[in-house]
Amino acid sequence: MLLFAFVGFHVNAQEHDLFIPVDSVTQLIKFQNVVEEPGDQYDLFKRCIYWLNDYYKDPVRVTSVRDRATGKIIGHHRFRIYFYDKDSIKKVGGQINYTFTIEMKDDRYRYTIDELVLKSQTNIPVEKWLDKNDPAYDPRWDAYLKQIADYVNNWGEFLEEKMKPERQKVEDTW
Repeated sequence: MLLFAFVGFHVNAQEHDLFIPVDSVTQLIKFQNVVEEPGDQYDLFKRCIYWLNDYYKDPVRVTSVRDRATGKIIGHHRFRIYFYDKDSIKKVGGQINYTFTIEMKDDRYRYTIDELVLKSQTNIPVEKWLDKNDPAYDPRWDAYLKQIADYVNNWGEFLEEKMKPERQKVEDTW
């Protein structure tokens, strides 16, 4: 499982604990993980570019920074969240925009997902959903936070799998 590096707290959602990491300085949701992986900065950068090409339909439009010299990639993307109405019909609850940053150094890389906002006319920060005392509180907010955490976990797992070094083929000499 992912280890989230920033201080966070637990939000009780749907009768189980859901870990939503909140940056202690900014008080904004920030998913972050450092992964030890063999390879120099450039090698990890190349693997990350391969991952981008596999994960996103249009990776060039998704990324705003691809700096090989510093080993940094920054991108912006979105995904949908859903809810079920009273007739158990799945409906779109909105679209979450997010920013991701991947930073590579020799033998490790760090990825961060932050700047999560619900796309609307005013772009609502999802941190609003953490406040159960808000007069506008909606029980669907817990499900939305879970969907965000699930998305980020799947995103991170796919990245980590693709960042592993390619296995060397051993020739069969007989």
